[in-house]
Amino acid sequence: MGLSAEQLRAGLDALAAMEPAIAAAIARVGYPAPRIRQRGFATLLRTILGQQVSVQSADAVWRKLDALVGDASDPATIAAASDETLRAAGLSRQKAGYARSLADEVTSGRLALDALPEDDEAAIAALVRVKGIGRWSAEVYLLFAEGRTDIWPAGDLAVQIEIGRILGHDTRPSEAATRALAESWRPHRGALAVFTWHHYGATGDAPL
Repeated sequence: MGLSAEQLRAGLDALAAMEPAIAAAIARVGYPAPRIRQRGFATLLRTILGQQVSVQSADAVWRKLDALVGDASDPATIAAASDETLRAAGLSRQKAGYARSLADEVTSGRLALDALPEDDEAAIAALVRVKGIGRWSAEVYLLFAEGRTDIWPAGDLAVQIEIGRILGHDTRPSEAATRALAESWRPHRGALAVFTWHHYGATGDAPL
């Protein structure tokens, strides 16, 4: 499961002691609520469904898929579903292929979501071997579903925007710069990632 409220607070307090700008940001918007997802196939499949669409659209597709196949959280059910069924639920041809690929990886045992490598980079590598799972999706899964404390999705636009804003930059830092800036914040980068999304929603300012 994801980082608890206590873990978020402890990680952010440690960072605030290191970086006055982070302390000031916490004082402005407060601590974030936990973002917790269930570990396993369903969360990864929902991540695929949510790519490039709104949260509401992804939720609608999930509900329709679940109704059509009986239990969308069961990889064997998705693996057995026809292309017509998946398309009828609202999946694009590409996403239907991704869903089937993920289901096949899990049902075959090639991807063991209950036994991913302890090393974060090794776990990311195991996930991105699946069609439709990129680095961002893998990082968000490990942060929200496994509660890994040092995950840092530097490719996320909101993370880049808010790190730039928190640190007082005039422009949004690149993914490489965002990753480099956070090196000194190990092993608490996961808490900071959750905070950047909270800060993004709380400030309401135009992006950098």
